[in-house]
Amino acid sequence: MEIVVCVKPVPDAETKLRPAPDGRTLDLEGAKFVLAGYDESAVEQALLLKDAVPGSTVRVVSFGPPGRTEEVLRAALALGCDTATLVESPPLAHSADVRSVARALAAAVKKLPHDLVLVGKQSGDSEAGMLPTALAQALGHPGFNGAVELKFDPTQKLFTFGRASEAGLERWECPGPVVLGLQQAGNDPRTAKLQNILKSRRATLDKVSLAELPTLDVAGATAEAFQLPPPRTGAKWIEYKTPEEAATKLVRLLKEEAKVFP
Repeated sequence: MEIVVCVKPVPDAETKLRPAPDGRTLDLEGAKFVLAGYDESAVEQALLLKDAVPGSTVRVVSFGPPGRTEEVLRAALALGCDTATLVESPPLAHSADVRSVARALAAAVKKLPHDLVLVGKQSGDSEAGMLPTALAQALGHPGFNGAVELKFDPTQKLFTFGRASEAGLERWECPGPVVLGLQQAGNDPRTAKLQNILKSRRATLDKVSLAELPTLDVAGATAEAFQLPPPRTGAKWIEYKTPEEAATKLVRLLKEEAKVFP
């Protein structure tokens, strides 16, 4: 089976981002970029399928600036992916329309053999959740978002998975090639071994240049301004000896001071 995983570099959750001097962008100087949480699950699921179906190959693809994008690609290689492709982004790609990002990724994916294309159901920065559907459209494949419990039936050559809906858990089966936005892998994401991390540092990355990509719209949605939230005030520490005493004091404060209870 040929599996492609599309990932996105996002700032680490512990990174404290601040507005840049222009007020319309974020100051990313010194920020650590990592695999987004759902993308990390997509990589894990691809590796689980690779283990279950001998002879499978997992290729990882990412669109973005070289520095941060290379870091997440090498992180995916360290986890067990076989090859990595960096899709060069133009200036101001952070504001590119999601359909343009999908077309850029599709240009790279079309060059690779693929029965399954996995992405995280949404990224850890914008949380838009639109890329899986846009990528499926750009590739001309069926696409589903929010997939869980993904399996492959080698006898029928069908992918089976679930999708949460208002009516409960839907059950689907689909032949490849198919694009899935993964919500949860079968296991928690694995941790890379030291020898694999060192090996990934020496690995050669394939690259798709900007000249090979379709025209991208980088002037789509743009931020008007970024600003930090106002400092929180009014916190109060409750001294107590028992949980009952804490609950009594808390209810009194909510009634008398916060006035959230009648």
